[in-house]
Parts: sequence; C-alpha cells; structure tokens
Amino acid sequence: MIQFALERAKMSVQTAADAHEALLRISESRPDLILMDWMMPGVSGVELTRRLRKDSYTEDIPIIMLTAKVTEDDKVTGLEAGTDDYVIKPFSPRELLARIRAVLRRSNPANDQGFLAIGELTLDTASRRVLHGGEEISMGPTEYRLLEFFMSHQGRAYNRSQILDHVWGANAYLEERTVDVHIRRLRKALEPSGTSHYLQTVRGHGYRFLAEG
Repeated sequence: MIQFALERAKMSVQTAADAHEALLRISESRPDLILMDWMMPGVSGVELTRRLRKDSYTEDIPIIMLTAKVTEDDKVTGLEAGTDDYVIKPFSPRELLARIRAVLRRSNPANDQGFLAIGELTLDTASRRVLHGGEEISMGPTEYRLLEFFMSHQGRAYNRSQILDHVWGANAYLEERTVDVHIRRLRKALEPSGTSHYLQTVRGHGYRFLAEG
C-alpha cells in the first residue's frame, strides 16, 4: 500500500524485507530517504538506524520511523537512535507523503525550484548545471556530483574516504587519491568564476566547501 501510494506521487521506491536486504539495496543505490519499520525480523529498525548513522556512506540519509509503538519512551528511543521523524500506525498515505516531503525539504538545501545557491555559485539540480552570474560553468559529471555534495554540506569537513563513499558509492573500490584528482579538476573549472577558493583543503583531514574565506 505504501509503495503504491509513493509511486503514484512520482517517487521511485525500493523495498526490503529485513535489515540484511535493506543494507544490500542501500549499497547498490544510495536513497534520498529511508522509511524504516521498527518491528522487522532479526535486526530491529532501531538497531539498523543506529548502524546506518555510524557509517559515513549513510550517516546523513533522512530516516522516518514507522511504528505502532506509541509511548513517549518509545518515541524518544526512536529519535535518539537517529531518526528524523516518527510516524505512528495507523496513518494515511496523505499524512505519510506530507511527512516525507517535509523531511526532504529539511535535508535538501535546494529550494522548491531545485536551485541551490551558495556565495556566487548557483546549482540547478533539475538540469544539473552550475551557474555564476547567470553564465554556465562547464565541468564533467563527476566534478558536478562532487560540487553538489559539497554545496549540500557547506562548512563541514570530510576526509577522502567519506567523500569517496558519498560521491562514488560504498561499493566503488577506488584509491583515495582519486578524490584529489577530481578536486583539482573541480577547482580548475571554478577558477574563471573566481570561486575556486570556496573549496578549501583541511590539512591532515580532507576538504570542505565554504563561501567565506
């Protein structure tokens, strides 16, 4: 029923019967949001949420917990495990869709039209273009994904391993120097616009994106 309602709302849905299958699906394709049932066979939804929050590849994926547990202690347990919202059964598809959209709005800094603006750069996530002063900045698809990741997580420093997981995926077995190569390419693409300094090197750690400085 939930899958049908979400697909009618033009959302792409992957399902999993238990935690093991869910981890496999997530490793194959990183979702924009996870609907987590508390009472799953084997590993519970709360335990799986804790595991996901400890992994750099999945730590910031929004999670909505679906459960029949209604006490305040249960809700606190779910939220402390790292869920972004908590929906009590029974619920209507309309309520669930509203909750999903609200969580996605909070987790995605792009506006309703799909534009993400930081400093003098604007990202059009619908057409996958990078704009500066109305002019498009040309760059490769990997550099675009790298820039989109950094602009969506402004100010936070990531090491090379975390960047590989987020941008290339947990199953992409690449050397960490791959990150450095594409960072250089991205900076070169941004140089004509005078914004390459937004992409900062954090000595002994990795990189961060910050419009100031």
